[in-house]
Amino acid sequence: MIILVDFGSQTAHLISRRIRELGVEVKVVEPEGILKPFDLAQGGQVQDDGGVDGIIFSGGPASVYEKGAPTLEKKIFELGIPILGICYGQQLMCHLLGGEVKPGFKKEYGRAVLRQQATGNSGQLLKNIPSESTIWMSHGDEVVKVPPGFETVATTETIPHAVIENEKMRIYGIQFHPEVVHTQFGMQILENFLKICGLTPKRSGIDQDSVENIIQDIKESVQNGKVICALSGGVDSSVAALLVHKAIGKNLTSIYVESGLMREGETENLKKVFKDHYKMNVQIVDAKDLFLKNLRKVVDPEQKRRIIGKVFIEVFEKEAQKIHAKFLVQGTIYPDVIESAGSKHSKTIKSHHNVGGLPLDMKLKLIEPLRQLYKDQVRQIGKILGLPESITQRQPFPGPGLAVRIIGEVTEEKLDILRKADAIVTDELKDIKLWQAFAVLTGIKTTGVRGDNRAYGQTLAIRAIEAKDTMSANFARLPYELLDKISTRIVNEVKEVNRVVYDITNKPPATMEWE
Repeated sequence: MIILVDFGSQTAHLISRRIRELGVEVKVVEPEGILKPFDLAQGGQVQDDGGVDGIIFSGGPASVYEKGAPTLEKKIFELGIPILGICYGQQLMCHLLGGEVKPGFKKEYGRAVLRQQATGNSGQLLKNIPSESTIWMSHGDEVVKVPPGFETVATTETIPHAVIENEKMRIYGIQFHPEVVHTQFGMQILENFLKICGLTPKRSGIDQDSVENIIQDIKESVQNGKVICALSGGVDSSVAALLVHKAIGKNLTSIYVESGLMREGETENLKKVFKDHYKMNVQIVDAKDLFLKNLRKVVDPEQKRRIIGKVFIEVFEKEAQKIHAKFLVQGTIYPDVIESAGSKHSKTIKSHHNVGGLPLDMKLKLIEPLRQLYKDQVRQIGKILGLPESITQRQPFPGPGLAVRIIGEVTEEKLDILRKADAIVTDELKDIKLWQAFAVLTGIKTTGVRGDNRAYGQTLAIRAIEAKDTMSANFARLPYELLDKISTRIVNEVKEVNRVVYDITNKPPATMEWE
C-alpha cells in the first residue's frame, strides 16, 4: 500500500489513479491525519491493513512559508518508509528538513525540459529515463537550497533542484508533475518509486470485470427504486445512462432537458442514438424559456453555473415526482469534482453545475457511477459497453452548455450567433482528431470593414486543444491555411462576427473552457 497525502492539488486524485494503474493500492489522507494510519510503537505498521510500503506528498495551491499553510509532523521522516514529494510536497519536505523555499524568479505553467546531472549516484528515481525529457510544471515557489544529506540529480532551465534525492533516508522530491500525461516518462518515474518501495509494478486499466462491478454496485444501491438520469448526449452522461440501464432496465427514465444552451443538432442526435437504437425510455423536456429567464442580466461565470445547476435540479425533481423516482443519475467525473474544490485543501477553479451548483436541500439521492474516473476511462467503459464511436469519441461539452462559452450575459441572439459559428468550427475540424475544438463569443466588439463600409461586430475566439484526461492540455498547432478557412467562413456566414482570434494557451495556466 502507498499512502498519498493530499495537500489540495488539482491532480492529487490523478496520482492515486496512476498508482492503482500500476497495480498498487492507495490510501488518500489529509496532512492533519498522516500519522493516524501508523502505530509508531510497532515500527510504522498500519493498524488494520498491513504494512505501508511508501508515502507520496501531493502538490497543492499553498506556499510553505504562508501562515496556515498545510503541513505535517516531522515524525513522518523517522518511519524509515520511502517518501516522494511532488511540487508542494517537495517544497514542504525541504522546508521541514532544513532546506529553503522561496517564490520563484519565474513562475512556470506547462512544458519544461528536465536535464539529469552527471553525479556519482545512479539516481534511482530517474533510472532508465533519458538524460533529457519533457516534463509538466505548475508552480510559483521553488526550492533554492536542499536540506543536508540531499543531492540534486536533475534541473531545468529555471529550476536548480528539479529532482532531489537522499538515498540513505530514501526520500525523494520532484518539482514537476509525473502524474499528468504531458510528462514524458511520468509513469516510469512512479514505477521507479514503487520499485524503491520494494513493490513490483504491473500496469492495468479498465476491463470487463471493472464494468460489471460498477453495474452490480448500481443494482445494490438502487434495488427496485425508480431512477431518472440526466442525459445530455455527451460521453459522460451517455455512459452513465447505459450503465444504469443495464443495471435496472425499465426502472430508469432518462431525461434530456432542452435548455436552449445546446449545440446545433444535439437533440436530434440524442433521439437517434438512445430512443431509436437502444430503445431506452428518454423524455425530452423543453425548458428553454426557464433557463433564459433565470440567466437574464447574469454575467459572472460562477453565478451562471450555480443558476444552471439549480434550474436543472428543479426540472429533474419536477419530472421525478411524476414517476415517483427517488434517485438521480449524473455523469459526473473526477475533474468536475476537483475543479469544484473536491478536497479539503484544494481551491475552487470553477463550480461544475453538477457538483458546485447542486442545492443543499435537493430531494433526490445522487448516483454518480463515474465520479472517481477520468474521461479516457469513461471512453473505455463506453467501448466495452458497445456504445458507437459517435458517442464514445465525442468531444467534451460543458454541462452548462454554451452559457459558459458566451462571455457576459446569455441571450437568445448570442446563442444563435455562437451556434452558427461553432457549427462551422466543428465542420472544418471534423477530420482532425482533437480533444476539443469550439468557438467562444468573447463579448468584445471591434471595428471592421465590409464592402467599403465600417462594421462594428463581435469578436469570436476559437479554442482547439489536445489532451487525454482533462487535467492538462496543449493548444493544437492547426495549419494556418485551415485557420484562415475557418475564419473566412465565420465572418462570411455569421454576419454579426467581424473578427476571429485563435487561443494558443495551454492548461495550465488556462482551463479547457474560457469560463
